[in-house]
Amino acid sequence: QVQLVESGGGLVQPGGSLRLSCAASGFTLGYYAIGWFRQAPGKEREGVVCISSSLGSTYYADSVRGRFTISRDNAKNTMYLQMNNLKPEDTAVYYCAATKPPESDYVTYNDFEYDYWGQGTQVTVSS
Repeated sequence: QVQLVESGGGLVQPGGSLRLSCAASGFTLGYYAIGWFRQAPGKEREGVVCISSSLGSTYYADSVRGRFTISRDNAKNTMYLQMNNLKPEDTAVYYCAATKPPESDYVTYNDFEYDYWGQGTQVTVSS
């Protein structure tokens, strides 16, 4: 059974850090392009950070560039989102996602191109 299970969300003060994890089962994450998306209340879901299966191509939303980092641990079949210097506007439900790419350097921030999704985890940045 294909599954992505997220963990690590929570409440953090502005300027703080969080690391989200997303464990994959039923498929090998290393063969997939992966990404983190978020959806704030009243807004559309947006791509935050996405990376190709080769790890050679990365997309960062302008709002998180320099603060968020995506990574993958093949041994654990898990992907991560390290979020630093968090701001109140980062408050949202965060989702991990994976898609089988046409080639290893393919990266996309279009959510409709992703096949598998995590259940979502709430991140709240507030003092």
